[in-house]
Amino acid sequence: MIISQSLPELSIGTVKVGFPIVQAALSGYSDWPMRILARRQGACYALCEVMLDQFLVQLKERKRTGHFLYLSEEDHPVGGQLMGAEPEQFAAGALKLVEAGFDVIDINFGCPVKKVLGRCRGGYHLSQPDVALEIVRRTRDVVPENIPVTVKMRRGIDDTAESRDRFYEILDGAFDAGVAAITVHGRTVEQRYIGPSRWDFLREVKEHVGNKTIIGSGDLFTPHDCLRMMAETKIDGVTVARGAIGNPWIFSQVKALAETGILPPPPTLFEQREVILEHYRLATELYGPLRVDAPMRKFGIKYAAQHPQYEDVRQDFARAKSQADWLEVLDKRYATDGPGVYADGRAHKAQGSLECG
Repeated sequence: MIISQSLPELSIGTVKVGFPIVQAALSGYSDWPMRILARRQGACYALCEVMLDQFLVQLKERKRTGHFLYLSEEDHPVGGQLMGAEPEQFAAGALKLVEAGFDVIDINFGCPVKKVLGRCRGGYHLSQPDVALEIVRRTRDVVPENIPVTVKMRRGIDDTAESRDRFYEILDGAFDAGVAAITVHGRTVEQRYIGPSRWDFLREVKEHVGNKTIIGSGDLFTPHDCLRMMAETKIDGVTVARGAIGNPWIFSQVKALAETGILPPPPTLFEQREVILEHYRLATELYGPLRVDAPMRKFGIKYAAQHPQYEDVRQDFARAKSQADWLEVLDKRYATDGPGVYADGRAHKAQGSLECG
């Protein structure tokens, strides 16, 4: 049983975040609509989906790609996550994120996806501390002083002693270079998303860095998970990834649980319907009516996890290809109010490639 606990407010350098449970960067998911809905449910900070430095440097203002850098006033503070191979190009990509208006620049040294590793990006950098730290220094040098730079890491390439030494070399070197916070995922790159995230390693890292800011990641699917990670590791914040897809309520639930010790009931079917409709509206605003259905279909599948008839609703959303189809699903499955169910990760745990970190 978790009793109420007072959580310290999270700051990332000059950026005051507040409640320390935030939304992670999620490849293919954490676009503007997802971030806005998470914010309205209590997430005080969120990161965009990871972008390649090469893509940003070559990016033109076109309707098909403009959504990657789209921000609104309600979106702040917001982090822009960057991934790449070459230090010089990485710094140029960081400047693009600064120009777009992101409040924090986050460096991805954690992505375990094979095609990313094969191109010497993401988690690959944990095998080469010299290059990783050159990326950090160049990025910190080019980004204006008032904008914090952060790093996302895994606990190493694998569980060898050499990998561990390289992890700490990068961790310490990044802080020495002026990084404001580091997010640590408790799995290795080799693990990808298989096996448990080692929270004891997060505790070890926090003890190692003292008063420097460490944010934890890995296996956060329920409000209880978030508070338990904070309590067990003494880290400064946690970042919810797959557990937030189609479940923006996790942020209001964990806040209420922290303040009162009581977990609120899951959103009712009418409450779910309202948020799903708003998500569709925001996505239409971002992508346009002709392109909205493909990105929304994957969200509908995740929203289904809170419906008592999960499998049937999931299949209905998977078949939706137009606004008319969406409204038909809502009229069929959400027309009568009733209790929802807690999303416990059942719709996400088997699909690890969503989170590139």
